[in-house]
Amino acid sequence: MGKLTVTEVRNAKPIIGIDGQPRKRVLVDGMGLMLVVAPSGARNWVLRVQEGKTASGKPRRRDIGLGSADTEGAGRRAFPQNDSRLTELPLMLRKVLTLAEAREKAAALRKLAKAGADPVLERDRERKAIPTFAEAVTATHDALKSGWNDKTAKAFLASLEFHAVPKLGALRVDAIGANDIILALAPIWTEKAVTASKVRHRIGMVLAFAKSRGWRTEAPPDAREMRSGLPKQAAGGHFEAMPYADVPVFIGNELGKELGASRAATLFAILTASRSGAVRKATWEQIDLEAREWHCPADIMKKQRAHDVALSSAAIALLEQYTPKELRSGLIFRGVRDGSLSDMSLTKVLRQAKRGETLHGFRSSFRDWAAERMPHIPFMVAQMALSHAVGSATDRAYLRTDMLEMRRALMEAWGQFAAPSLSVGAGNVVPLQRVSGS
Repeated sequence: MGKLTVTEVRNAKPIIGIDGQPRKRVLVDGMGLMLVVAPSGARNWVLRVQEGKTASGKPRRRDIGLGSADTEGAGRRAFPQNDSRLTELPLMLRKVLTLAEAREKAAALRKLAKAGADPVLERDRERKAIPTFAEAVTATHDALKSGWNDKTAKAFLASLEFHAVPKLGALRVDAIGANDIILALAPIWTEKAVTASKVRHRIGMVLAFAKSRGWRTEAPPDAREMRSGLPKQAAGGHFEAMPYADVPVFIGNELGKELGASRAATLFAILTASRSGAVRKATWEQIDLEAREWHCPADIMKKQRAHDVALSSAAIALLEQYTPKELRSGLIFRGVRDGSLSDMSLTKVLRQAKRGETLHGFRSSFRDWAAERMPHIPFMVAQMALSHAVGSATDRAYLRTDMLEMRRALMEAWGQFAAPSLSVGAGNVVPLQRVSGS
């Protein structure tokens, strides 16, 4: 039984010298365990072990730091009340110890020393095996950045270091749960909704990477689980999307107007569920009308990855009726002075129609429609149609198909739903009146 009591540990103070200055105090508990009180008042546990003898025959002693003294439950404040991780955290990894925990840790290390093992190496072995979240962020970035463009790589690192590492950085990556992520996201969840969503996604990437390296056994917490612990974000946190049921009426109304470049590009973006940037840079050389495909090169895609779009009958009809055969070269949708359209020129089409949605939001409209109206089409097919990455890095390495034929069926169904008057076999085809300019 040790000599010290909990009360003595709690009340331990440094020695005050004759000059009035505080000096270190050492309180001995027994069996090599000591409580060292620094002049600042900090209390730390130290274990003194004997490792053989010196050349002169005297015992060789070694002092091993165990951690700071926990007198007020400070070591438990990093975890929510009743969090099972507190009891599951291995003793050797605990940096703040009660008197009982210090005795237990000292006894374990003392046995290792007597058995001839290096107690310091054993103490640190498990801590070095599992990185902290901050270390895992760096490892994830270093491992994956070669597949990103420079802007994406910098944004990944900067957003996590600024918004996540201050809260999660010191936690072992295998100990992070939904509640920890919620606490990290809470300060920006409603104030910076778009940023918060990106940070949440990137935290998930780090935890998924950690799982792939064997640093954690559990998958990243589900996004729905995290959202349930956060306040509802105000409208605008995501791109405003038109309910998919309203899309056919909107397109029908637009087809009844003069078809300038901006309106045609807007409709083409909706029918292909594409980003506006790719549509504005689309050229006729990328279009294969016979194969009914749009071959998007990497340099016009957000992810800098080439992507093939399956063109529906509606999308093809729009292209063919908008541009006479003899003019099909270069940019499809030309702006002022034959240059590419600006993003605002497409947004203007929606504003003129008195719509508050964004063009990007129509990708969500398409995704909702696919989920509710085409449940027999696998989830990944709709994701591929949106040029989204599917599955883990390992899954993608083994997935040798782009599922173009299934995407073709999906996009044809979307075209028939969204623009039946343009689809093959549909009655009452609307004649399009092309006008110059945007």
